[in-house]
Amino acid sequence: MASVILGILLVLVPLPLSTEAQFGGNLTLGNSSTANDQNSSWLSPSGEFAFGFRRMGAGAYLLAIWLEKIEDKTIVWSANGNSLAPEGSKVQLTADGGLVLTDPRGRELWSFGLTGTGLTYAAMLDTGNFILASANHVNLWDSFNQPMDTILPTQQLNLGANVKARYSEMNYSTGRFLFALQTDGNLVLYATPAPRVVSDAYWATNTITAGRIGFRNGTILNTITAEPVPTSGYYQRAILEYDGVFRQYIHPKTANSSSGWPMHWSMVSSPVPSNICTRINRDGTGACGFNSYCTLADNQRPRCQCTPGYILLDLTNEMNGCRQDFISQSCDGSRPEKDQFALRDMLNTDWPQSDYEVSESKTEDWCREACLADCFCVVTVFKDGNCRKKKIPLLNGRKDSSVGGKALIKVRIDDSTLTSIGNGQKKNKNSTLINQATHMRTFNYQELQEATYGFKEEQGRGSFGIVYKGVLRSEDTNLVVVKVLATMTGESEKEFEREVSAIGQTNHKNLIKLLGLCNEGQHRLLVYEFMSNGTLADFLFGASKPRWYRRIEIACDVARGLSYLHEDCTKHIIHCDIKPQNILLDGSFTAKISDLGLAKLLMANQTRTTTGVRGTRGYLALEWFRNMPISSKVDVYSFGILLVELICCRKNYEPEVKIEAQIVLVDWVYDCYHDESILELVESDEEASSDIKRVKRFVMTALWCI
Repeated sequence: MASVILGILLVLVPLPLSTEAQFGGNLTLGNSSTANDQNSSWLSPSGEFAFGFRRMGAGAYLLAIWLEKIEDKTIVWSANGNSLAPEGSKVQLTADGGLVLTDPRGRELWSFGLTGTGLTYAAMLDTGNFILASANHVNLWDSFNQPMDTILPTQQLNLGANVKARYSEMNYSTGRFLFALQTDGNLVLYATPAPRVVSDAYWATNTITAGRIGFRNGTILNTITAEPVPTSGYYQRAILEYDGVFRQYIHPKTANSSSGWPMHWSMVSSPVPSNICTRINRDGTGACGFNSYCTLADNQRPRCQCTPGYILLDLTNEMNGCRQDFISQSCDGSRPEKDQFALRDMLNTDWPQSDYEVSESKTEDWCREACLADCFCVVTVFKDGNCRKKKIPLLNGRKDSSVGGKALIKVRIDDSTLTSIGNGQKKNKNSTLINQATHMRTFNYQELQEATYGFKEEQGRGSFGIVYKGVLRSEDTNLVVVKVLATMTGESEKEFEREVSAIGQTNHKNLIKLLGLCNEGQHRLLVYEFMSNGTLADFLFGASKPRWYRRIEIACDVARGLSYLHEDCTKHIIHCDIKPQNILLDGSFTAKISDLGLAKLLMANQTRTTTGVRGTRGYLALEWFRNMPISSKVDVYSFGILLVELICCRKNYEPEVKIEAQIVLVDWVYDCYHDESILELVESDEEASSDIKRVKRFVMTALWCI
């Protein structure tokens, strides 16, 4: 094995495979492994590294490489973080496809096309590299050349290679941060705050080497860290962590009471950058998401917190931003509402990219009054006699002693979601909502625990809870799904009330049917009909392309369901979160709108309302970010995005697309429509291509919606 140089060294080209002994335990063509709790992994000759399936939750598996001999079995590479494999999935080595991961139905979830031919075997090496090779040991593919978030000793990055942070500590889907070795030789860290925007680098080596350094074996571009690192007896890894900071760690290979070595990974170099909170200074969300701010904790890790009056968008990931938890100040001139708001003080806090008005030589009192009187102002920062007004969304927030000044946060004084009765007492609305939904059955918690076999088979999860498959033995239609809402915050209570209130007033074939609920103590559960063909996202973005005529029917189903919500309910309903993940398909592939937990109910004579931002980034209409009243048109916008995804059978944002103009699907669709080249959108789809007039009509409709 090559010796470990100081730090993690990045070189231009891969070294040749070192010794024949590393190929012990080769995997030959036809070898396979199945995702289940009893599956075996493929080990390296020393047994230090393993390749196989890791269980990430009930019924969900990650195809990964990990360190086998340490207690936490740290994952150093993964294949399918963006699409976990259900139980029963299989990974197999085949001559024509290489390494292929398929779900229980045989649909491809992940694979890597080989650049050469003659695949004979695969091997897990003691370096942590998993390779596919020919009979004469030519390396056809290896995991080292497809890095995820981790770099191991002897691993090398080619020019143009990227290392991508994962979404959160336990979620291995792609996150917001990128470590890149640019083609000019510069090592940079980027934040990707939004699909259309990539901020400038927040850290770089500034080693522009193009044309000056020979690109040859062993050429070292840069040493990331210079601290002495043990060269034996320790595992090492460098990782771009989910918080956007690049860190290097060591862990003893063997640990016992006499050695005195720690059992955990120890950081052996300063984090890069040392303070990401203040380092990111360009447009975008910054180190944390919208409407939050970043502080550096005692352990040198950035921590993201919501601005007062705001709550997390995603309870599983504090870095994903926050949304307003009160009704915004009205911009209706007849309702100034100034006396219904107050300002909360926060020292050394700022959102430098959110200014829309700056006033110089003012007092703090003047600054306070100016923000309270301005319906667009959600925060004002007073510093050195200057008053800076800011509006939603708040970008690039940070709290640090170097920031200075004072932030004044506008919050509504009283925005209770409970109904007042008597002498200031408050009555919970749940009982009223349940009475309204008279066709629903009330379950006790034990019933649903038994129906789901102890909440064993997870079907999915979202911001507010987890969904499990269950069986109601006493019912004719006994398959159900049970949504267990989180109980840790008041927001989950609001979601429960909204969903019961919204769905309890609906009855339509294109809306998911709510069969019953449990409202027992701290337990909030909703029971829905089981949809055997899963979500539209799984159906649409899988390995095989759904038939064009099936996609037409799904589009019409969703449109019918939305029309019913917007026009035909006693109380008109704005869904607020239309996306493929919230469209479910029954056994006949009829589409049904689900997840009304973010819905907003309108009175029969009401067309607009004010509310904090709700929904999913990428499907949000602009009025959400302009502090404007919203109407059913926000759902129409989201439907437009969904419709272009149905037409083209791909996600709206795909950064891996080779042609830059096609990365954002809506932009490409608009260009094709403008240039009268609609056929390009469906040229690989024979059915759609033969129905091009309807394709064009659907494209026009989608663009009108957007």
